[in-house]
Amino acid sequence: MTAPSMPTPVIAAENLNLIFDTADGAVQALKDVNLTIAKGDFVSFIGPSGCGKTTLLRVIADLEQPTSGTITVNGMTPDAARRARAYGYVFQAAGLYPWRTIEGNVKLPLEIMGYSAEERRQRAARVLDLVELTGFEKKFPWQLSGGMQQRASIARALAFDADILLMDEPFGALDEIVRDRLNEELLKLWDRTQKTIAFVTHSIPEAVYLSTRIVVMSPRPGRITDIIDSPLPRHRPLDIRDSPEFIEIAHRVREGLRAGHVED
Repeated sequence: MTAPSMPTPVIAAENLNLIFDTADGAVQALKDVNLTIAKGDFVSFIGPSGCGKTTLLRVIADLEQPTSGTITVNGMTPDAARRARAYGYVFQAAGLYPWRTIEGNVKLPLEIMGYSAEERRQRAARVLDLVELTGFEKKFPWQLSGGMQQRASIARALAFDADILLMDEPFGALDEIVRDRLNEELLKLWDRTQKTIAFVTHSIPEAVYLSTRIVVMSPRPGRITDIIDSPLPRHRPLDIRDSPEFIEIAHRVREGLRAGHVED
């Protein structure tokens, strides 16, 4: 009997390398990266500044091209996945246009893609409800708090219903109280939408709280030093951070970060 074939990973990188040419010479940002991300995973990338976390996310998004190795997104090249609008991208800053309302900002990618006015209205209303911004459609970005602006940015990335959400430290500039709340909301959003999420962070507690898998990266050249599968339940109250299981995972992440520095 033939064994059943394994499903194609949503994201798969094999022996991935990226070298930047700079005025001071070649800089290797990523080295021998091997990684698979399955459908519905919430994967966090954590490591010190300059370890290649954001670079790897940008390679997935076809914003950077690897020097060698292979990477596929939904079984396609990153270029084909970008053209197929396979993912939404949330940057560190919300990046909302100040002259557009929140609804107008969310509708912008839909306008570019040629959706009808009614479809744009329906999709914007649906995703604004998902991020709990119903009632703020006609507000301008400057009228919202930083946390609400980031929720609007997430809504914009969700508007065309891509299967994958790429998030580059979206809560890094927010205070701890707001960050905790948005972490909770993001987990609820992930549970409701069943998206595959790749999330860059510098925060160990954030990575452990959010993720089904945690990818620990070393200083440049960026290498994966550990991949940790989380045993935590899918539904996670904030106080799970006080549990022995959470503390044990956080300790392993911390040790992986230290080992990466020693190897470097």
